[in-house]
This record gives sequence, C-alpha cells and structure tokens, in this order.
Amino acid sequence: MIGSVGHADWVDRLPNRVKELGGISDKYVQTAFDEIISNGRVSLSTGESLFLKADLIDVMLLGHAIKQSRYNDEVYFNSNLHVNITNICVLACRFCAFRRGPRAADAYALSVDEYLDRIRPYSSRIDEVHSVGGLHPEWDVSYYAKLISSAKQKFPHLSMKCLTAVEIKHLSEIGDIKISDVLSTLIDAGLTSLPGGGAEILDDDVRKIICNGKESSEEYLEIHRTAHLLGLPTNSTMLFGTIETAMQRINHLEKIRKLQDDTGGFQCFVPYPFLPDRTRLPQAQHSTGNETLRTISISRIMLDNVPHIKAYRMNIGDYLSALALNAGADDVDGTVGHEEIMHEAGSQTSVEDDLDRLSILIENAGGIPVRRSTTYDQFVIHRRRPPSDDDRWVSLPVADMV
Repeated sequence: MIGSVGHADWVDRLPNRVKELGGISDKYVQTAFDEIISNGRVSLSTGESLFLKADLIDVMLLGHAIKQSRYNDEVYFNSNLHVNITNICVLACRFCAFRRGPRAADAYALSVDEYLDRIRPYSSRIDEVHSVGGLHPEWDVSYYAKLISSAKQKFPHLSMKCLTAVEIKHLSEIGDIKISDVLSTLIDAGLTSLPGGGAEILDDDVRKIICNGKESSEEYLEIHRTAHLLGLPTNSTMLFGTIETAMQRINHLEKIRKLQDDTGGFQCFVPYPFLPDRTRLPQAQHSTGNETLRTISISRIMLDNVPHIKAYRMNIGDYLSALALNAGADDVDGTVGHEEIMHEAGSQTSVEDDLDRLSILIENAGGIPVRRSTTYDQFVIHRRRPPSDDDRWVSLPVADMV
C-alpha cells in the first residue's frame, strides 16, 4: 500500500477485518461497530460506554481492525529531533515539571546560534525539527520567526514543526497582533506545521484546575482552525489521567471531530497519559497501561475523520507503544534525538533510538515500518540494509489523503 495514506473505503473493508481478528463478543463494542457500518460514526453515548463498560480486548480488537482497514500493516514514523527552545514560562501549570521561573538556576533560553547548534549534529539524518517550550516573557513573534528562518537557511531540507496553540496565543498577546498574523509570519519564515500539544482536556472546568491561565478550550480550537484555513496542517493531543471523567474525554474527541469536519486540517491525534513524577497534581487519577491502551483504541474508533493515531513513545514507552500498534495506533513517535518535557515529568524512554531500532519495534509488533514526511505526503518502506535506488520518497497529492 506504500504510496497511499489510507484506504478511502475502510468502512467497507472493516467487517472482514473484524471477522479475521476473531469477531466481537462485547455488546458495547458491537454497538460501536454497528454504528460505524450504518452511520460511519460512533455516538457520544456509545463512546462513553466503551470507556466505562466495554471489554478491553474487544475495544482493542475494533481499534486494530479500523487501523488495518485503513492502512493494512503499515506503521508510520519519521526521523525527527526535539529541541525545546526555553523552559522559562510565565505560567505555572500544575501538571508541568518542565517549567522554570526566569531566576531558576536551571532556567535556559536558546539563542539563535545555540538553537542551530542543537540541530547541526543531527541535521544530516533527520527530516523534522519539533520545537516547543515555555512562554518566554520577552520573546515576540519576530524572535521565533528568526529561529525558524535561520534553521531553514542552514538546513533547507528540514520540516519545522513548532509552537503549540498556547505559544501562538502568547505571541499574539505580547505583540498585540491577531492570531492569523502570528501564524502568517511564522509560515513566511518556514513553519511547516503545528504540533498538537496543549490541548490537555478540552473542558474549561478541568483546565481551571490543571492548567489555569492557558488558552481556553475554544481558543485552542480556534487557533487550530485559523492554522487550517491558512493551509497549515496541525496535530492534536489529549492528556488524560488527571481529573477528567470518561465523558469529558469523549467530549474532547467530539470537539476535535467537529473541527475536522469543518477544516480537514488535523493530520494526527496523539493521546497520552499524565506522568505524575515531579508535578503538583496529587489528585490525578493516573492511567494504568490498560487504560492507556483503551484510550488509544477509543480515539481510533471515535475519530473517523482524523487520518492518524499516534502511540507517543516518549510518554508511554516502547513496550506500550508496541501494544498500541495492535490497538488502533498506526503512527509511532520518531527518532526524537533529544527531549526534555516528558523526561522532566518522569519518562524513562530512550532518545537514542535510530531508524533500525525503531523499525525493529514496529516489526516485532507485526507492522511494516514506513518512514514518512512531517505532512504525510512522502513515504518509503524502511529496510534494515544499505539504501538503494529502490528506497525513495513516494509523493502524494493532498487530494489523496484520507
């Protein structure tokens, strides 16, 4: 299937995949399956039942059947590098272990040269730089535009996936300019896409407790809507396992689904659990491994219009990521190279994985490793051998995307 990002007729293919995987016994999962076949979409009440009542094995089976109906055994990843630009932040979200005040001994803020120095050692073997960070009290949009444009000038082959919605909002406020103008300036500088971080749970009652002062649910969605209307693709996330209910998770998924109906601009959805180490949220519920897999599966089941579901390796680790590839996820976080935010919160996942090691993880989970571009429009099957002329990007027009 290499050369495509999904079977458009995946609903028609789904019954055979469910049958081949052993069939569904659980009545709540059967209801979800029936709704997909008849309506193409699972209702909110059924989604809540998948969280609270359904058998985990059957939930995972349906998630995996949808994944295989769309992508067969292909699993996507890219060769990327995380560069967190600063840990200085004007906010102090209760779940965040990364943030520092400007006077903290370990506070840092990268200059343009330091930013380029972080990228340079990896530049010949990566495709993407992923840069997010704190809300620096002094940096305006021109500073970030300089970071991005300087990186593009030095390393023109790299995609620049930078800045979460709350960072875009901060730049709008600090410069007293419209969100669309912030984004247009960054696009002109070479910005390729927005990561999806900062969604947490799109419920303002939850946000007031876990991330008071960040953008509201509606602001998050409107910033992504604006990006989509400007032709800038984005990802979206969900941080679960803090204080939210199952219905609040489902409502979060529904808000993403509705915006995607309008714009089609989301490329990938990334659900990941709260990591409790070194944070200030003692009332957090803390997701188990089973709950993490359930949430990934339900994300695949509910988000019929979002092409890709990612197993966020930096958060859930390699073992759960491999299981998630048999529970609905078709994408796994890339080579990363360096990462601070999740590791400050307690992640122990290695950032030293090369492409071969990552492909072994995918193969051991029964998948075919497919290296992709940032915007899911170039693909090559990764083979663990010296490259040849057969290993080349396969480009797709946007119209071919699911």
